[in-house]
Amino acid sequence: MNVSARERVLCALRHEQPDVTPWQINLTADAHDQTAAHLGDPGFASLIGNHLASYSDGWFEEIRPGYWRDQFGVVWNRTIDRDIGNVCAYQFPQPEIGLYEFPVPDLARNRVGLERLTRENRDRLTVAEIGFSMFERAWTLRGMEALLMDMLDHPAFVDALLDRILAYNLQAIEQIVTYPVDCVYFGDDWGQQRGTIMGPRLWRRFIKPRVSEMYARVKAAGKYVMQHSCGDVQALFPDLIDMGLDIFNTFQPEVMNVDWCKREYGSHLTFYGGISTQQVLPRISAAELPEHIRGMIARIGSGGGYIVAPTHAIPRDVPPENIVAFIETVRSQ
Repeated sequence: MNVSARERVLCALRHEQPDVTPWQINLTADAHDQTAAHLGDPGFASLIGNHLASYSDGWFEEIRPGYWRDQFGVVWNRTIDRDIGNVCAYQFPQPEIGLYEFPVPDLARNRVGLERLTRENRDRLTVAEIGFSMFERAWTLRGMEALLMDMLDHPAFVDALLDRILAYNLQAIEQIVTYPVDCVYFGDDWGQQRGTIMGPRLWRRFIKPRVSEMYARVKAAGKYVMQHSCGDVQALFPDLIDMGLDIFNTFQPEVMNVDWCKREYGSHLTFYGGISTQQVLPRISAAELPEHIRGMIARIGSGGGYIVAPTHAIPRDVPPENIVAFIETVRSQ
């Protein structure tokens, strides 16, 4: 019997053993182009067999070559990094809301995107994404260093800023959950190479209550919740489980003990990632890579609860040969 990608992921999310471990291989624009040139096939990505399909709230408009403005008015320089970029200037030079006019979600745009997502991807797990969903959105508006200092020096401003971001997100969520999507994804980097950026105490003070409210809206609609955070955030896993989290991404083995996390939290969380874009994909040979990937699948995928993937969209420093080996390995399970 043929098993669809969606059924395979749902099996893993139930912490049951699927026929093979589901996979998702996303690439940055540069990695995609390099691999397409290596293969001589600009459409190679359609052959990866990815198990997830997504649509993202929010929008960017190119205001001049290489510079893009998002819906919050932040301008990003993408002349070097074509995927995300660097913030050019912050909207809040001082810890005060002032006359800044917060946006509202583009519900008409989202309607078109959500309808297409659910109509065209019935055989894959459908994911509606809200990126820069709390801390990241706040620091792109204020600056990371300033925002971290504000948590101590101007907590009322931080509360006001985060509450307005929450209001935007809840409007988007209320629309998203009316569609037959399987999962809602929140992107918000809280971690660094060692521990959380703001520390667990301030995360629980400012971030947790608002993220909890977003999770609750999604869970009440019967959808799965996925959280993306780069870095070492394993100290937050008990909180996230209590909040209702189902899927954690990026699951970086260079900053957390993935085997311990699987033993401690694997009955509650599905881990998504695990193949390092820092220490593995750019550094080992294409011949060595299949054994590493199969080993991670055996360790973390046992009993379900795992989506094998790079720990981020594969960057430009990964050789195309390694990307091809990754694709071939997961497809040959």
